[in-house]
Amino acid sequence: MSWCDTSNLPILTFVDTPGFEPGRDLEWRGMIRHGAQLVHAYAAATVPRLCVVLRKAYGGAYIVMDSRGVGNDLCIAWPTAEIAVMGAAGAVRILHGRELAALDESRRVAEEADRAALYEATFANPYHAAERGYVDAVIEPGETRGVLAGALEVLVTKRHRQPSRRHSNTPL
Repeated sequence: MSWCDTSNLPILTFVDTPGFEPGRDLEWRGMIRHGAQLVHAYAAATVPRLCVVLRKAYGGAYIVMDSRGVGNDLCIAWPTAEIAVMGAAGAVRILHGRELAALDESRRVAEEADRAALYEATFANPYHAAERGYVDAVIEPGETRGVLAGALEVLVTKRHRQPSRRHSNTPL
């Protein structure tokens, strides 16, 4: 990203990330540090930044993939995209865990599947994210090239005004 920024090349990010896997092994290998470096590079970039959510976009992993909250210039999603804090199954276990634990095994599995389907339909879709401003538009996959080309035409004159002394401290 830094190379694109110094070479004045726009950054186009295609997102399909089910999230960071929790665990000591990933923490030991520096997943949080690498994520911090990635989000820092996106945030520091002054060139046009476009993001297309193709499929899954969950939690912190989506945030560091140039999400709308990081300040990209355009964020679009396909209608089949899932944008949420976490997947439906995990969310249902957290939100309704005690209630589901009280049910017998066969009823619990069916109830968990029903609630996961309801969660996906209600929250894990790009339309819900677009209503809240996390996505600029939901487009059909066949329109992607045209929308991106149009955005780049508009952003070709983008000028980012920086303070006279701009220094950053890259996460190490």
